Amino acid sequence: MEYETRSGRSGNPPSPKQSVRKNLDFEPLSTTALILEDRPANLPAKPAEEAQKHRQQYEEMVAQAKKRELKEAQKRKKQLEDRCKLEESIGNAALTWNQEILPNWETMCTSRRVRDLWWQGIPPSVRGKVWSLAVGNELNITHELYNICLARAREKWKAMPALASEGDSEDAGLSLADREASLELIKLDISRTFPNLCIFQQGGPYHDTLHSILGAYTCYRPDVGYVQGMSFIAAVLILNLDTADAFIAFANLLNKPCQMAFYRVDHSLMLTYFAAFEVFFEENLPKLFAHFKSNNLTPDIYLIDWIFTLYSKSLPLDLACRVWDVFCRDGDEFLFRTALGILKLYEDILTKMDFIHNAQFLTKLPEDIAAEELFSAIATIQMHSKNKKWAQVLQTLQKEQERGSPVLKR
Repeated sequence: MEYETRSGRSGNPPSPKQSVRKNLDFEPLSTTALILEDRPANLPAKPAEEAQKHRQQYEEMVAQAKKRELKEAQKRKKQLEDRCKLEESIGNAALTWNQEILPNWETMCTSRRVRDLWWQGIPPSVRGKVWSLAVGNELNITHELYNICLARAREKWKAMPALASEGDSEDAGLSLADREASLELIKLDISRTFPNLCIFQQGGPYHDTLHSILGAYTCYRPDVGYVQGMSFIAAVLILNLDTADAFIAFANLLNKPCQMAFYRVDHSLMLTYFAAFEVFFEENLPKLFAHFKSNNLTPDIYLIDWIFTLYSKSLPLDLACRVWDVFCRDGDEFLFRTALGILKLYEDILTKMDFIHNAQFLTKLPEDIAAEELFSAIATIQMHSKNKKWAQVLQTLQKEQERGSPVLKR
């Protein structure tokens, strides 16, 4: 009452919002604009210095906001320009592959120009075709053979419930232990294959295709069967090839000496590959090699997963495909060169970590690895040791393994 009497007001006082608005010539669009306005009549007026200070602060904020907007606009413009350049480059490269290289594959595939184009990455539109040609078909698998293996796999799937219902009998146990019984394991693993894409899981467009290829392979190679990690390799091939051609490439890829050694868990041969890797590891990255040795961090801790899935699980999919591009060109050697490239890229970080953190880092690599940075690191890796190439070092170590060298026994 006393306040109303002194201020000359009576009745219900206006709301705070109405009081503020009464003193404004316009409705402020943001709280930032309020610092330019005079205070309400019932409060002391701003000193001139304070008003000037507030105006200056406001102008600085506006200038910073405009600067940020300009910077973001320039960034978006550059990204768009880079994307247009990349698309143009991919389009031109696709024309070169389609019109010049693929029609003359036998004579051009080993030329310097083609090898350089290969390193830059194969255009997605021709990637599957190039992979098929580079991997080859030494096994002479036909589309008809794939259909036969698939039909056999489907028969096995139909028989699975019957086998499962007889699970208490010893004979049924033996049947399930058979390699072809790994058909059941496929169902469990498919759901974990590129889960973020949501195309290989139950109900996805490629679920049945992936299931078919893996099932057919277990019947084509019952001695190998299904091994965890195969689903990622088959999935990458499915994304780039027709189903039967994907199966042919899949079977031939897994028939390579390195892949067969790992998938059949040939311990002695796996140790030979690890030993060869360490030769080049010490040669290229001596500081990190010594750090890993002092922490007892052996190559099997991180290499097995990388090799089993050909990096398709460990690296972003588009980057993994670029690794596959050069792997199809250079063979197993590039898998281990890529591993050294990854270690080179993160050398500074890894040398500061202990065993546990190193193992965790290498078994779950960062998701934002830049392709150009990784390939720049790979390019610095020299696959020569004392004038010996990868294949020669591997061959020497294999002979030592056959002689029972203690160096390879772990």
